[in-house]
Amino acid sequence: MNMKRISLILPRFSRYGGVERFGYNLSAALAAAGYSVDFICARAEDAPPQGVNIIKVGRYGFCRAGKLLWFVMAAEKARKKGNYNLTISLGKSLNQDILRIGGGPLESFWALSKRAWPAGFARSFKMFRRRTALVNMIIKYIERKQAASNCRMVCVSHRVRDWMVDSHPSLSGRDIDVIYNKPDLSLFSPLSQEERSLARAEFSMSDNDVLISTATTNFALKGVSFLIKALAELPANYHLQVAGGRNPSKYIKLAEELGVGERVRFLGKVKDMPALYGRSDLFVLPSFYDACSNSVLEALACGIPVISSRDNGSSYFLPDEKIIDDPSDYMKLAAMIRKVAAENSGEAFEWPGDVPCGIEPYLELVDQMFAGKK
Repeated sequence: MNMKRISLILPRFSRYGGVERFGYNLSAALAAAGYSVDFICARAEDAPPQGVNIIKVGRYGFCRAGKLLWFVMAAEKARKKGNYNLTISLGKSLNQDILRIGGGPLESFWALSKRAWPAGFARSFKMFRRRTALVNMIIKYIERKQAASNCRMVCVSHRVRDWMVDSHPSLSGRDIDVIYNKPDLSLFSPLSQEERSLARAEFSMSDNDVLISTATTNFALKGVSFLIKALAELPANYHLQVAGGRNPSKYIKLAEELGVGERVRFLGKVKDMPALYGRSDLFVLPSFYDACSNSVLEALACGIPVISSRDNGSSYFLPDEKIIDDPSDYMKLAAMIRKVAAENSGEAFEWPGDVPCGIEPYLELVDQMFAGKK
């Protein structure tokens, strides 16, 4: 019997980045399950897993709109040429059998993310540029086309599913799957006391110090300025470490102005995230918009307390007292941090058995799709 042929579509094939790492792992799992797998991408930054074939279509153009158009058209051409039994899209595409929605609709992102900037001309101009940008017009067209299609939709959180229905009312009542991300539990797990002590000693952290950590590549969207303001309301033994490869100069200046410059450390791009979580007393991500933060799930897997926002899809796994509704309310955030730190409530997180998470549900979904096509 011939092997079933599956294509995956995503602009970048890589093990770095949330959706990219997921795509890499899914392609590997599908190949290991006995499928013939092609990964249609614009560029490949890593060697593919065994059994996965890379099809590079490029992404050319003089602007973001041109590059997006090139890729979606070239990917569609490759999909048709490949005559696949099943196509899984992990992003923007014209036709697919399974659509994984990992970022949410553009309208929801705009409405929620604008809160990260103060009201006034700068925010209004930013929104004007977003709404008039040609690339965003193309994205909205693709989103409408995908929402109107009869493909099987999978959202990475219940929050994303709600945003999709709000933005596309025609989806109301439609069966939309929710499958959460799941970190590699062999990598993300609680440190032993000895390992934790060594990790803290590397940064001269005493037992009396309270280390808050956060991780993001978008400091404004993920509320880093408000986390720094919250830190300024906390005792001097509270410290903040920020992982993320962006220019932190604006936030370093803010910390210095608030008198907490020596208590805030920007780490840049961090390769050993388990060590960061392991030496922390709590992880805080006051995000204004997050489909399903991997870092929150990783921190939970490492057994440390987590505080995040209502508009982060992965807050589904947090108790209500560890969820902040308004990330800009730094006084409330400071009070929450102080309370959670005092409780010392870190413990190994047990994944609920009734919530689909990780790669396995996708393999089951693929099996269902093929069974339905017989």
